[in-house]
Amino acid sequence: MLTKIYNRIADTAGVRYSMLSGLFGNVFFFSKGRKKDEEPEDEEYTDSLLCRFVVDGFGKKIGESVAVDDDVLIIKSGKKYLGIPLKHVEEKDKFLLVKGLVEKEKAELMGAKWKEESFKQINYDE
Repeated sequence: MLTKIYNRIADTAGVRYSMLSGLFGNVFFFSKGRKKDEEPEDEEYTDSLLCRFVVDGFGKKIGESVAVDDDVLIIKSGKKYLGIPLKHVEEKDKFLLVKGLVEKEKAELMGAKWKEESFKQINYDE
């Protein structure tokens, strides 16, 4: 009788071990699927640009960064969206600083284009 209990315990331990090793084996198997062409630093960099206040060269607040579309930073400024090329944006403490002068008309056009491509308007009929 003692050997039967021991075998049951050994069997359940073996099952647990094989389940855990299978689970972790699958995790490692799927985690190796990352492509060599992907650069996680770029994704982390663009993520670090989001939800930050954007100021111009004089320290005046332009708005808040809401998205990165290719090489354009999208900024929500009041009710409008502005598009600023990333090459004109640098990180400064907690803020993002726009280097040089901002051509408001071009920035508004780029922001409007992004909004048209990204937003889906929902109308509620009452």
